[in-house]
Amino acid sequence: MAFRTFARSILLALGLVSLSACGINSVPTAEEEANARWADVQSAYQRRADLVPNLVNTVRAAAASEEDILTQVIQARASATQTQLTTDDLKDPAAIQRFDQAQSQLGGALSRLLVTVEKYPELQSQARFADLMTQLEGTENRIEVARNRYNEAVQNYNTTIRTFPATIAANVIYGAEPMEGFKAQAGSEIAPEVNFDDMSSPSAAAPANDNAATGEAATGTDN
Repeated sequence: MAFRTFARSILLALGLVSLSACGINSVPTAEEEANARWADVQSAYQRRADLVPNLVNTVRAAAASEEDILTQVIQARASATQTQLTTDDLKDPAAIQRFDQAQSQLGGALSRLLVTVEKYPELQSQARFADLMTQLEGTENRIEVARNRYNEAVQNYNTTIRTFPATIAANVIYGAEPMEGFKAQAGSEIAPEVNFDDMSSPSAAAPANDNAATGEAATGTDN
């Protein structure tokens, strides 16, 4: 009788080890995937931050009277670049919210700047400005894609650590905690309206190679 009890205990232990082994690899794999997608998010936001100084300098040269909005953009960029998170912070909702708010403030400042420069057709006709707008538009698309992929990876990780049998390894071995994804900002379902009509006109297309007039190309912006 004692032998049967001992045998059952051994089998139960082996069964638990076998089940938990299913999550030994899946839990860290899912976490590393989420961390990698977070790196993509940071890279996309850094790409936008790198564009801002060249954009500000280009606008300032043609629209010096808009110093207030330029200052807002510079300050928002400083706040966004200073608000950095480590992978450990990805499990802290408040940290994610601070990061998202800082990036949203920069996005809002840039949107206001683009609306303001619509009244400077001579600026919009410059090839350098048009190039920066193209890069900025592409960067915003990258940011959206990176955020979506990060959220998908977070969802997969959070599902993994809650799903049997991986939840055994998640709790017993790793002490895994849920990660935080991005949440949509209020009103984010309404896309910001940016007018590129002036740049598509014949007068805007003419100086396509006026880099001699605009000086150095924007370097380090197309990561």
